[in-house]
Amino acid sequence: MADSEAPRSMPRHGDKHLPGVTVDSYNCELEDEEGFLGDRACKGAFRQMIEEWRKPLRRAGSDPLGDKPSEELSKKELDTLLTQGEPEAAAIIQSAMEDFAQQLAHVIQRYLKLKPWKETEAIVIGGGLRNSRVGEIAIGRASVLLKAEGLSIDLQTIRNDPDDAGLLGAVHLAPRWMFEGHDAILAVDIGGTNIRAGVVLLNMKKAPDLSKAEVWKSELWRHADEKRVARNGAIEKLTDMLESLKRRAEKEELHLAPFIGVGCPGVIDADGTIERGAQNLPGKWEGEQFNLPHVLQSALPKIGDHDTIVLVHNDAVVQGLSEIPAMAKVKHWGALTIGTGLGNVRFTNRDAK
Repeated sequence: MADSEAPRSMPRHGDKHLPGVTVDSYNCELEDEEGFLGDRACKGAFRQMIEEWRKPLRRAGSDPLGDKPSEELSKKELDTLLTQGEPEAAAIIQSAMEDFAQQLAHVIQRYLKLKPWKETEAIVIGGGLRNSRVGEIAIGRASVLLKAEGLSIDLQTIRNDPDDAGLLGAVHLAPRWMFEGHDAILAVDIGGTNIRAGVVLLNMKKAPDLSKAEVWKSELWRHADEKRVARNGAIEKLTDMLESLKRRAEKEELHLAPFIGVGCPGVIDADGTIERGAQNLPGKWEGEQFNLPHVLQSALPKIGDHDTIVLVHNDAVVQGLSEIPAMAKVKHWGALTIGTGLGNVRFTNRDAK
């Protein structure tokens, strides 16, 4: 991250100083004697909690959720089981939600004790689990638990669909002047399960502060469903997605800015390499031997008549940035993303109203 406290006109990869906010902390890995706390408040942990509640019922001779493995239950199925399932089936989901809310509240309490998280006023929560009624209620329950402990933290779900938020935040990585005269940008959200690329409409005539930005088109690849995916294969798939989106935008006469904003797991160094935290991606992405922005710039050297600029930051940071328009009146706020892992970031607004 940047060492200087003065914001620059053009941020670097993984920068502390972004156009509207200072990134006080991100990708913080909290541990205790049982391991990483984030592992107890992620998507996999919630599925394991469901599994633990199913075990005693199986021993009693009947599992109301049937034979389908807990990790294969879709978010839609979980929502249906909670609202329309048999009482015991709904109770299993509700019990797992309570367990998860307890763990999430505990993790948040630990974050709030960290120096970079002091005076946090609000936390927005995104990621895949938030994109379900089950997830929303679990988050709401965690909020109740925190307030019952005397913590007046404003805990809320991310406003946009998490799939869109991971792309929308890219417009806040670079200064607005870079986008003047353009209609849209390309954005990428790389996760432990999916890689998503999209065209984000800037809509600066409607809202110069980029609060009306919206995802126009996107493409998704679930690399977790593939067997033995190598890093080079994943990059080839990503660049194909970006080329396809670029052609579609040009066909519709959208004027793309020569910019690609990328959210990626891990700690991102100023040169664009990933220091650590990308272990869930296909192949080896960490270390000095692989530079994601250089690879993408080589694959798409120009957008329109200009050389392509690629800017990479942590995926939780980028998803959190999508909330900047809603956080204008807050000075210190954070974001958590509940996915393959528990992403985390804490921001300070430089222009809080």
